[in-house]
Amino acid sequence: MIEFVLDGRSRVATYMQLVLQVKQALRVGLARPGDQLPKVREVARALAINPNTVLKAYRELELEGLAEGRPGVGTFLVGTLAGPALANQAELREDLVVWLRKAEAAGLAHEDIAALIDTTMRATLNWGKT
Repeated sequence: MIEFVLDGRSRVATYMQLVLQVKQALRVGLARPGDQLPKVREVARALAINPNTVLKAYRELELEGLAEGRPGVGTFLVGTLAGPALANQAELREDLVVWLRKAEAAGLAHEDIAALIDTTMRATLNWGKT
């Protein structure tokens, strides 16, 4: 089951942080169609946010065809974002974990690591260029 975490320093709206976390879980295979999302009240209580914020996130997922609310039962995932490369992700993730530990041991802070990954991806993969 997905466990949501909020970044209080993020400029991304709280509901959108929840949406993005569900999408990431679907993309990497940590969540699959048929899985139930955490109950709205549980998420609101755990994150100390308004239940309407969680509802807004779940509605957004429904609009995108990734989730479906079932009255009296909960919200379930019905779509996926995992592609055919999902099978290759386990080995790549292991390599990434090793690299991340090396970066941390070298003294890089989490923000430094994120910046290094982001800038390297943009330069290497030509992201954002048309």
